[in-house]
Amino acid sequence: MTAHQRIAQPARRTARPGARRLALTGLAAAAALSLAACGGSTGGDHKNGADHGGKPSATAGTTGSNPAPGPVGDTDVKFAQAMIPHHQQALEMARLADGRAADPEIKKLVAAIKQAQDPEIQRMRSWLKAWGKPESADTMPGMDHGSGSMDHGSTGHGSGMSGMMSDKDMKELKAAKGRDFDRKFASMMIAHHKGAIDMAKDEQQHGRNAAAKKLADDVVRTQAAEVAEMNKLLARL
Repeated sequence: MTAHQRIAQPARRTARPGARRLALTGLAAAAALSLAACGGSTGGDHKNGADHGGKPSATAGTTGSNPAPGPVGDTDVKFAQAMIPHHQQALEMARLADGRAADPEIKKLVAAIKQAQDPEIQRMRSWLKAWGKPESADTMPGMDHGSGSMDHGSTGHGSGMSGMMSDKDMKELKAAKGRDFDRKFASMMIAHHKGAIDMAKDEQQHGRNAAAKKLADDVVRTQAAEVAEMNKLLARL
């Protein structure tokens, strides 16, 4: 072995441990990066799995909800179909009070009617939609589906809906102002409310759906109280 070879050989031996260290360091770094990537992927998959697991159940619950579940009979359907236009006319009468009513108690009553009956209309519409029934019954007399108006004769009590005002009644109310309006409004709304109470009592006795019967209970309770209040108003107007 020459002197040159003896000098070069140790140099090769000293280089090998360094190479090993570099290789081991590189492997360790690669392993750490791999573990980090796996950990991040696992966390992401878990998060996505939670999201996908929650969304379908929430959506299904909302889509499948029924505003008036349970058994439904003809009386329930007719109650909603008749009470919607009945409430609509009450709201029409209440809107006529703007700029015409004078008595503060009448104005307060008007506000209560608006607050209660419009949401009830929306509720009953949602029931009929869920039940697969039309909003209006074609067999109901006195209904003009083309114009949306209802002509019930001169007295307003000749149709299938008790307490409805005639076109003549509504024109007289629209023409009145001040105390004259207050008296006409109270008198007409008493008759209108009594008609609604009769319809609600029929639902209480013959209806099957729990939501419809609950609304009938509310109508009887609230409108009977308003009738008593309007009778007192008429006594002093």
